[in-house]
Amino acid sequence: MRGSAFVWGARTYLMGIVNVTPDSFSGDGAGGDVPRAVEVALAMAAEGADIIDIGAESSRPGARPVDAAEELERLLPPLRAIRAATGLPISVDTYRASVAETALANGADAINDISGLRADPAMARVIAAAGAPLFAMHNQRGREHHDVASDILSGFEVTIGLAGIAGIDPARVVLDPGFGFGWTAAQNLEMVRRLPELWGLKLPLLVGPSRKSTIGTVLGEAPVGQRLEGTAGAVAASVAAGADIVRVHDVAEMRRMLTVLDAVVRGWP
Repeated sequence: MRGSAFVWGARTYLMGIVNVTPDSFSGDGAGGDVPRAVEVALAMAAEGADIIDIGAESSRPGARPVDAAEELERLLPPLRAIRAATGLPISVDTYRASVAETALANGADAINDISGLRADPAMARVIAAAGAPLFAMHNQRGREHHDVASDILSGFEVTIGLAGIAGIDPARVVLDPGFGFGWTAAQNLEMVRRLPELWGLKLPLLVGPSRKSTIGTVLGEAPVGQRLEGTAGAVAASVAAGADIVRVHDVAEMRRMLTVLDAVVRGWP
């Protein structure tokens, strides 16, 4: 992406979260403050982020849904400004094809679809036409539960099938099992333990436990501002179980932790 080589297995890559929503669950949304969004993105770049992920619609449970027009109104000014300020790859967190297409035409390099191509039938075609990388999540919300790993694998089979039909290059697909999307705290922890069961898909894995409610639950209902160390624990466990990318809010702290973890897990130097 944008001249950056991603060599899976060599080290863990960091995706830094830039929320441009007014109602982010983590309380860090930049809203309409474009200079603030640029400041956050540039700080993450300096701290060691490999990808900047911009989201303009909150995905927390109970968040107010927005339409494509409002999503683009929130997204485009900070996207353009961040694109002008940094050469890092930028992904846009959206499940709408029209938003994805406009974002890719305005500086985004990749799409992060929390529906795994299932929300908008046109999304796979848009990504294929652009030749863009796809971060595809399995979203368990509203679906019947059977077995954590089996549910995720079944969801990924659908996503991979949709991507293949549209002509998306498999080498540009990264899979996200959906930590925090339709699972209980116990199921989220089980997901991390069972990541090795996803290795057979032979695609890189992205995990995003940062500041999620499961971390708070495990820490005795810790508020969002007290979940840094818990996030580090979940990130470390995810990487040890096979995650290639982690999506985080606290880039500097996670980069330092991952430097040591990669030395242990992946070999030093």
